[in-house]
Amino acid sequence: METIQGHYNGWIILLSVIIAVMASYSALNLAGKIVRSKGKSRTVWLCAGSLVMGSGVWSMHFVGMMAYHLNMPVTYDPVITVISSFGSIIASFIAFQITARQHSSRSRYGIGGAVMGCGIVIMHYMGMSAMKGDMEMSYDPLRWSLSVLIALAASYAALYLFHRLRHAAEFSVTKLFCAILMGIAISGMHYTGMSAVRYTYTQGTLPPMVMPDSGQGELFLLVGVVVATFSMLAVSLGAIFFERHVLERMAYSDPLTNLPNRHDLLRYFEEKFRNPPGGALFFIDLDRFKTINDTLGHDYGDELLQQVSGRLRDSITSRETLFRLGGDEFLIISSQTDDQEIRALAENVLKIVKQAYFVGEHELYVTASIGISLAPDHGTDRVSLLKAADTAMYSAKQAGKNRYRFYDEQMNRTQTRKMELEKDMRKALVHEEFKIVYQPKWDSRTDRLVGMEALLRWQHPRLGMISPAEFIPISEDTGLIVPITRWMIQEVCCQNKHWHDSNEMKVSISVNMSIRVFESQLLYEMVEQALNVSKLEGEHLELEITESIAMSDVANTIEQLIALRGLGVKVSLDDFGTGYSSLGSLDQLPVDTLKIDQGFIRNSDQRSKQAIISNIIAIAQNLDLDVVAEGVETQEQIQFLRSKGCSIMQGYYYGKPMSSADMSRWFEAKQLEAHVPSESI
Repeated sequence: METIQGHYNGWIILLSVIIAVMASYSALNLAGKIVRSKGKSRTVWLCAGSLVMGSGVWSMHFVGMMAYHLNMPVTYDPVITVISSFGSIIASFIAFQITARQHSSRSRYGIGGAVMGCGIVIMHYMGMSAMKGDMEMSYDPLRWSLSVLIALAASYAALYLFHRLRHAAEFSVTKLFCAILMGIAISGMHYTGMSAVRYTYTQGTLPPMVMPDSGQGELFLLVGVVVATFSMLAVSLGAIFFERHVLERMAYSDPLTNLPNRHDLLRYFEEKFRNPPGGALFFIDLDRFKTINDTLGHDYGDELLQQVSGRLRDSITSRETLFRLGGDEFLIISSQTDDQEIRALAENVLKIVKQAYFVGEHELYVTASIGISLAPDHGTDRVSLLKAADTAMYSAKQAGKNRYRFYDEQMNRTQTRKMELEKDMRKALVHEEFKIVYQPKWDSRTDRLVGMEALLRWQHPRLGMISPAEFIPISEDTGLIVPITRWMIQEVCCQNKHWHDSNEMKVSISVNMSIRVFESQLLYEMVEQALNVSKLEGEHLELEITESIAMSDVANTIEQLIALRGLGVKVSLDDFGTGYSSLGSLDQLPVDTLKIDQGFIRNSDQRSKQAIISNIIAIAQNLDLDVVAEGVETQEQIQFLRSKGCSIMQGYYYGKPMSSADMSRWFEAKQLEAHVPSESI
């Protein structure tokens, strides 16, 4: 039997290498998609990557085989040819499944490389067995072993490069260089395996010329494989382009401002901010934006947000990245570590945000509150740093807005306590932890009790007495103030009815209202139910509202108050002179009483405060309203107030807030005191 000698077509060899490089480059791009995707999306990219890599190696293999011409006719078994492709595709799928993760180990690369390498070897030698002709094939053991080792090494290197370059840009010189190396390695395995084969002619003497039909068949198969390969690669590249420029833009970009959104922030932390050596997060929230949005409408609000985002974008450098988190919240991530640079950036943001905005025909002003967290001091992961920056931002708002605050542990303790109180408050009503205390209102001219104010207290079973200044804002934020107010009004009405029926005291009791109760539109129903249950007459219940409630939605507030007045309920305007006073609307509000804030009374020895108090009393008298002074503690304050025409007072001088039982005893003591002859005192 005669050994068959063949020769290679250099152009087809070059084509096979190009196919291997293109398949490698496409697979490198798809590897990043596999790592970053989850769920069904990951499965789709996993299948696409496996198909591109496996079919690319398979196509390169058959094109490479056709580059080798034997001096005899050769055909290919189509069934074996197609089945051989499954080896590399399935092996690629298993290898990617094992190694395509955010964190992978050498052992995973080893297992994945072994699976992929074995699949390529099976594909290669099964494809060789698809060759049909008057010949026998034998293999050189040394070169056969070398081809297997090259396949395993190339597979390991490919999976390692897939992992290392999973976050690289869609096009980079490094990725192209690695694809070329991978293509050469894959081609090297193939041509090493080809060199291990010896062909022996089985039909006597080898004919001198190649049959023409054989060349046409090979040409047809070559063209078919190349066209199919390039079509598949084109589809994969097209899918990547579409995902990159259309779907990814839709998923990771905010449509209003074109800034990266929350989804891109998650990706940013996974790819670019993992275990950072240092950096800062600036959590930016616009002050008063909701007021502008509600007053002028969402179209104006959207345009304002676009202008704000433009200013923020112009204020940052290449070391910062800007995100829009949603609503009026923005985030800047900076690689700056210098304290002065971080402060300078925060101050610059505050400066540019508070400048005038021209939206339509309106000139608008907003400010910003900024919370800053530092990496790694306050954490290294997204959740920790965002939580710290968010906590610091709320601290900046509570401090007066239009400022920045760095996160510290005290803020964390405050936030933790707030969350704990919010959780416990939800069951405090059921467990009867809320208590009501009463503070008397005294007429210093007639020396008698003329009313009381009911005040809410929270006796926490573990933390003790919680200040109203601490738990009332939490109840308003959570909406729990609505059921709490319903309970309180009913309890006050029942207690007052008890005092009336026992002939102890017959006065009205006032209850403080929250703006959240007015917004709920449930206040009338609450009051009506409480009066019906307790059988108390409406004139013995008084509701205290603040100026901010009165002026937030004047028309709606007046409508609700008029309805309540129809039940006989009285209304007082609390802390007058400290909120959003509007003297132009005061005469329209259906109120019965003005209450002078204790801040004025406490400093009533100052001439400026005396002038304000005198004017408030004069306004009340001219509008035929009662006036009550809060926070009265000294005889001098009493004398001054009486000289100005205010006789009804409330404060520690007359009595501290007391439980209902203590209030009964206090009133009994006052009655006894009033009946004691003056000479015996």
